[in-house]
Amino acid sequence: MDQEFDIQAYMTRGVERVVADTLRATLKNPKESLYMARFAASSRRASALRKKLQEEGEHIPPFLIASITSSCNLHCAGCYSRCNHATSDEEPVKQLSGEEWSRIFDEAKELGVSFILLAGGEPLLRKDVIDEAGKRPDILFPIFTNGTFLGEAYLKVFDQNRNLVPILSIEGGREVTDERRGEGVYDKLISGMQELSNRNLIFGVSVTVTTENIGEVSSEEFIGRLAELGCKAVIFVEFVPVTEEAENLAPGEKEREYLAKEIARLRKEYEEMVIVSFPGDEKSSGGCIAAGRGFFHINSHGGAEPCPFSPYSDTNVRELSLREAMNSKLFRALREGEILADDHKGGCVLYEKREQVERLLS
Repeated sequence: MDQEFDIQAYMTRGVERVVADTLRATLKNPKESLYMARFAASSRRASALRKKLQEEGEHIPPFLIASITSSCNLHCAGCYSRCNHATSDEEPVKQLSGEEWSRIFDEAKELGVSFILLAGGEPLLRKDVIDEAGKRPDILFPIFTNGTFLGEAYLKVFDQNRNLVPILSIEGGREVTDERRGEGVYDKLISGMQELSNRNLIFGVSVTVTTENIGEVSSEEFIGRLAELGCKAVIFVEFVPVTEEAENLAPGEKEREYLAKEIARLRKEYEEMVIVSFPGDEKSSGGCIAAGRGFFHINSHGGAEPCPFSPYSDTNVRELSLREAMNSKLFRALREGEILADDHKGGCVLYEKREQVERLLS
């Protein structure tokens, strides 16, 4: 691993860019802009705290991914969460309670975590946790949702708590979205976006990028349509195969280079939108930023995992603090070893090197 690479400086620059882009995206929305200006100040304080801890020898990532439920109403084709058995149709048992998530959110704030991405399953099935998140205005909570539960109750919650930002999952146009997520889902998404826009609520979209839809989802037509609907953030997530049969859908080096060029172009054309990709070009970030380098994952049962795509854990936040969990034996081994910076085909290095990760556990 490159010892000269400064992960703290890299992540701080990334956070500052996202905050600045989001501020610009909300300039025409007084209520949203006021919140984002306050959050920018909170983000600077959190960054200063992380820097102080870094100087004391402790690295704290600015991002946390929290999968707050293992339940979902959809059966999307190729869903990594279902393939990893993190999401199922069975009645969930032993999931973290709203009170336990509340404690985790408080511990995250005390450590200087600025962003907590809420995922699932379908996170809007856990209104108790969403309500707890709304009470922490110093933390921005992007909520990755399939968009099928955007009713009046949640629209009111989002209006009252501007730190909760719905990120709707879409695959492109109607045909490709409904093919993967189910008939009628695309129309529900468009209707939800229109309702959010009508109420001046900021929202974004999450797009799973495959070899089949990469041209469509990075096109002028698709992004322009989202802009017209009032979308302020586009998060491209590279498809990670969890079965050998789906490996042909994972973007390769050629596709990632194409996407990077398109994103650079789109950022210039749509300055009012935040456009990011994950995992993006890991070479520019000194390798994969999972396992606490830039973020880590807490699953619905409290297991601390390197990443949602790498469901391996040797500790649980029910038994340890968030600070202790991010310094677990597995996380330390990954951060101090070579796996995160290893050469690989691209995309998710932890998935590709999963056998090595499993050996670390044993």
